[in-house]
Amino acid sequence: MFRRSHVTIGLGIGLFLALTLSGAVLAQEGVVYGDPGDTGWHGTYWNSMSPWGTPALQRQEADLNYDWGSGSPHPNVIADRFSARWTRYIDVPAGTYRFSATSDDGIRVYVDHDLIIDGWWDHPAQTFTADLYLAAGYHLVVVEYYENMGHAVAKVSWLPLGGQPGYWCGEYYGNPWLGGSPAVVRDDQNLDFYWGYGSPAAGIPSDGFSVRWTRTMTFEPGQYRFTMTHDDGARLWVNDRLLINMWRDQPFWPSSATTYLAGDVTVKMEYYENGGVAAARLAWEPVDDGPPPPPAGIIVDDTDGGFVKGGTTRYWHTAAGGHGGSMIWTWNNDWMRYNYNWARWYPDLTPGRYEVFVYVPEQHATTTKARYWISHAGGYTMRLLDQSANRGRWVSLNVYQFGGTRNDYVSLADVTYESWISRQIAFDAVKFVPR
Repeated sequence: MFRRSHVTIGLGIGLFLALTLSGAVLAQEGVVYGDPGDTGWHGTYWNSMSPWGTPALQRQEADLNYDWGSGSPHPNVIADRFSARWTRYIDVPAGTYRFSATSDDGIRVYVDHDLIIDGWWDHPAQTFTADLYLAAGYHLVVVEYYENMGHAVAKVSWLPLGGQPGYWCGEYYGNPWLGGSPAVVRDDQNLDFYWGYGSPAAGIPSDGFSVRWTRTMTFEPGQYRFTMTHDDGARLWVNDRLLINMWRDQPFWPSSATTYLAGDVTVKMEYYENGGVAAARLAWEPVDDGPPPPPAGIIVDDTDGGFVKGGTTRYWHTAAGGHGGSMIWTWNNDWMRYNYNWARWYPDLTPGRYEVFVYVPEQHATTTKARYWISHAGGYTMRLLDQSANRGRWVSLNVYQFGGTRNDYVSLADVTYESWISRQIAFDAVKFVPR
C-alpha cells in the first residue's frame, strides 16, 4: 500500500478544509481556523474576488451582519472586487436549524464541509435559506463571499426549528402559500392528521393555512412507495427531488409514487388547506419491484472523450467491470493534499433540465462518503453518496438546470474525510436524463 504526502491544497470547486482532530488553530494560505469554544468569527479578506492567496486583512468579528453600501470593510480592503471567508464553530443542541444568508454579490455557506447554500453569482441583495438537522455538539460553519461592483452586503444567521430525532419538524403558517415566518414550529411524531373543520394549533386558522414538514431518515437500499392522503393540496420531496405534486384543491384522496432509496434521506412534505375538511397523512413501505430500470439518457463513461482525470498517475487503477466493461478507482484521501486525484464527466447537452445519475460498480466502491459536485446553470451542488451501499446500480443525484455549455459537468475527487487510504472510490459512468 502506498503512502501520500501530507501537504494541503485548495480545491477548484467547493471548499475542503484541513482540520486537526483536536481542532487546534492552524494556518493555510494565511487563513486562521479556530477552536471549538471560541466565540465569534475568524474573518479573512482578499483584494480579489477569489478567497485564497495572500490575505489583505485578518480579524476577529463578533457577528456576520454587514451592509457596507458602496464602501469597504476596512482601509486595507478595496471597495469593489474583494472577497472574504469567515469561519467559526457553533455549539448547538440536537435539532433542525434554518440557516439564512443575505448577500450582494456571491455567497456560499458550508456546515461540517457540506455546501448547504450556494449563491455564488453576481446579484443584488438576495436571501437564501437552508434547513439542516444537526446533532448535539460543535459544528464548523464556513462562509465564503465575494463583492463585484456596487453595494456590498454579507449577512448570515441561523435559528432552531425543532426536529428532534425520530420526529418531523413542522412549520405551520397562517396562510395557504407557506409565506413569511411560521406562526407555529413544533415536533410532530407522525404525519397522520385529520383535523376535520378544526385548526391544527392555536394561532392557526381552521381554513387557509399551510404546513411544511421535514425529517431525515435512514433507509435500507431498496424501492419504497410513498403515499400521501390529503385535503386539499400536498407535494412531496425526497432528497430534494419532487416525487409527488398534487398542489391543488381536492377532496380527501391518496396519491402515490415509488423511488429507490439508500442511506440517509431527507423527506419534505408541504400541505395547504383552502376550506372545509383538513387532513394530511404520509406513509411509506418497501416494495419488491427489483432494482430500478436504467433510465435512458446521455452517458459519459470513463472511456469516453468527455471523461477527464487528473492527479498522480500511479495512484489510478484500472479494473474490469463497471457500466461499459471497465472502470477506474483509487484509494481515498482524508483531506486535501497536493497529490489528490480527481475526475470530471463533461456531457454534450442542449440547455434544459436533466436528472443526473451515476453508476456505482460492484467492485472497488467501498467509500461511504463520495462527494460528487454537479456544475450546472445555477452554480455548484455537492451530493454525498455512500458507494458501498449502492454497488451495481444507477443512483440519482437529483435534477438540475444545465446551460448547454462547457460549464456542465460532474466532478469527483478522492477526498472523503474518512481515515486515510482506508476506502476505495470508483469512477465509472454518469448519465444525464432530460426531465
